[in-house]
Amino acid sequence: MKSTQQTTLRTRVVVSGGIGVHSGKPVRLVLNPAEAGTGLVFQRTGLANGASRRIEARHSKVTMTDLCTVIGEDGKNLVATIEHLVAALRGLNIDNCLIEVDGPETPIMDGSAAAFVEAIDRAGVSHLDAPRRFIKILKTVRIEHGRGYSELRPADRNARPDSFRLDVEIDFDNAAIGRQRKILDLDPLAFRRELARARTFGFLSDVEKLTKMGFALGASLENSVGIDGDRILNPEGLRFSDEFVRHKMLDAVGDLALAGAPLIGAYQSYCGGHKMNVAVLDALFADKKAWRFVEAPVPHRAGARADLGLAVSPAFMPERG
Repeated sequence: MKSTQQTTLRTRVVVSGGIGVHSGKPVRLVLNPAEAGTGLVFQRTGLANGASRRIEARHSKVTMTDLCTVIGEDGKNLVATIEHLVAALRGLNIDNCLIEVDGPETPIMDGSAAAFVEAIDRAGVSHLDAPRRFIKILKTVRIEHGRGYSELRPADRNARPDSFRLDVEIDFDNAAIGRQRKILDLDPLAFRRELARARTFGFLSDVEKLTKMGFALGASLENSVGIDGDRILNPEGLRFSDEFVRHKMLDAVGDLALAGAPLIGAYQSYCGGHKMNVAVLDALFADKKAWRFVEAPVPHRAGARADLGLAVSPAFMPERG
């Protein structure tokens, strides 16, 4: 089985220069190594009287999914827009990380996971003396909402033992987006090449309404793809011809990471989003017969290391085709 040992970062790394896409305020983010079994945990600093609070990146901690994924406890100590960062950690097979953030929102950076991938590369990866734990999907669970759905199901018989396949389709009544579908077997190389650089997007017609509600105060063409009618407003255009569905898949990787461990199986969605991504996790864990934990064997030979596909090389590769 690939990636048999738990991982963490080799050293602490600071992500600076970012703002919250909704708050518009500067945010300082620090990624720290963590012990085996810690998982992905946020340390929310900057609270009243210098206090801080730890919040696990888990589906049970989600408080809102309307425009982004928000976690917190009892409606307090919230951390919003966690999906791109958590997607980068899960996409690059980082199992354990303590994430310090000094405000109520992680930085949006350029609207993708690229800056977080670069930060993880700067920190490096450390392999821990503990087996990697997976959640194996045993039966299909499905959530439907209107014409959309999200579904988790067991892996195909011929899939590799730790396989997780994503099949995401979007369908917008908009000529700039239209109907797009992408299927991807998730691993670090595929995440880097196919998903990490895909940016969030929004419609110019929604900006005034959102700002009146206190959202999107930091949104700009520097951190999102802007759409006006059937036109792309960004002078540089799109990074991929199907950047919109790639970003929806990136969001799904981040939201599904809130399972608390890598999933073995398959995910499919049509016209989904944050709300349905989290809802399908809730449905999975509500049925004890739908899943189980499995552990990967840890190599016993001296100096053995798992291949995570994180060799030192350019962080991103050009789109093929």
